[in-house]
Amino acid sequence: MAKRTEQPGGLQELKNDLRNKQPQRLYFFHGEEVFLLHHYLQQLKKLLTDELTESFNFHKLNNETFDLQSLADCVENLPMMAEFTFVWVDEIDIFKLPESDREKLIEILSDIPDYCTVVFTYVTTPWKPDKRLKKLWDAVSKHGSIVEFPKQEQRDLIPWITRHFAAGKKRISPDLCAYLIEITGGTMTALSGEISKIIAYSGAETIVKADIDAVTEPVLDAVVFQMTDMLGAGEYGPALLKLQQLIKMQQEPIAILGAVGGHFRRISTARTLMDCGKGSDALMQLCGLGDYPARKTMAAARKFSSAFCAKAAALILETDRHLKTSYDDPQRLLELLLLQLAQEAKHG
Repeated sequence: MAKRTEQPGGLQELKNDLRNKQPQRLYFFHGEEVFLLHHYLQQLKKLLTDELTESFNFHKLNNETFDLQSLADCVENLPMMAEFTFVWVDEIDIFKLPESDREKLIEILSDIPDYCTVVFTYVTTPWKPDKRLKKLWDAVSKHGSIVEFPKQEQRDLIPWITRHFAAGKKRISPDLCAYLIEITGGTMTALSGEISKIIAYSGAETIVKADIDAVTEPVLDAVVFQMTDMLGAGEYGPALLKLQQLIKMQQEPIAILGAVGGHFRRISTARTLMDCGKGSDALMQLCGLGDYPARKTMAAARKFSSAFCAKAAALILETDRHLKTSYDDPQRLLELLLLQLAQEAKHG
């Protein structure tokens, strides 16, 4: 089994470990892209165990079964009729353990046998290492490979989506792949489920937009983006229908307003950058956006003036105050905001 390298851990290192069939002894998996996290977890399991001996050599611990003695027992158990053992520890925040447990954990992490690989995974529990706990952090960083699974860029997702549709004997254009990414939020977990639904629904070999719209429920941010585009085009009626769609989806009014406010803040930033002669690269850096959403936001900002952006911010703040302090109907307040934004957009 490979010794821990001196370089910081990461996804590329994990890929190399799997390719070379030389996994590290200790990994910490976290990140937004849960689909990838579970994919590589299964790849490790497949490499280290087999169906015949899995019940002896694969051990999973979670909040209900985890304690330091159980972990030590799993790590020390010799492989039975196999070369390796695999230990999966799910959703355990090791930095919140009592001090005595942390000391025991440091001992375990510092002396994992060559025949064992341990993976800690964090999906619902945030991965927030407390580096003030120096001894534990030193053990984690020295002996472990920390692998983040970030949300993938559109350029990587489009070929992946295309392959998944092809596996279902369907064709889809790159533009429709980009549209599907936009309305689902762009995580592989969400996309995987929607692709299966679209394949099952469509009766043709080539996917069309109507197939996607028929079975895919767009995420909040995607509907807000569409609503804003309609306001920029002077289409108040269709924008109002989008708002009503969100209400029917049982989205909380305060969440809708938050998404609207966040979107207009990004548009305002894009407008300012545009006025300074800068492009989508600067917006990506400032707002942490990917290439595709940054370009879309810059395109949306071209429809609005700086004066409109300032007025929109004031109207959103006023609506937020009314939502939190008045007894007025929340849906009516949001509809009024949309009308005011549409009027301001007409005036530039």
